[in-house]
Amino acid sequence: MGMLKLEIPHSLSLEDAKARVQALLDYWARKYGVKSQWAGDKATFAGKAMGITIDGHLTVAAKGINGEATDPGMLLRGQAQKYLKKKFDDYLDPKKSLTDVQGEV
Repeated sequence: MGMLKLEIPHSLSLEDAKARVQALLDYWARKYGVKSQWAGDKATFAGKAMGITIDGHLTVAAKGINGEATDPGMLLRGQAQKYLKKKFDDYLDPKKSLTDVQGEV
């Protein structure tokens, strides 16, 4: 199976961006049981959501987040990309505080 490329720009500090990515990973852990682990500025994650295997990595940098995640296939690719864009847009919104995004579902 192929991989989806993730390139998400942000205007947050590196520390705030990492904290927000951690909040999103925590949300996925609670909702789907996705496990994650950090090594420096790189997070790896793996699990299953709605029967689809999720496996990937993210690297948080000063101006953006880059990574790859399992491509769910042609039928679900558009939905997966839309979902990821919405989640990252919400969690990396500089108008929201970390506390705000931690409370999102």
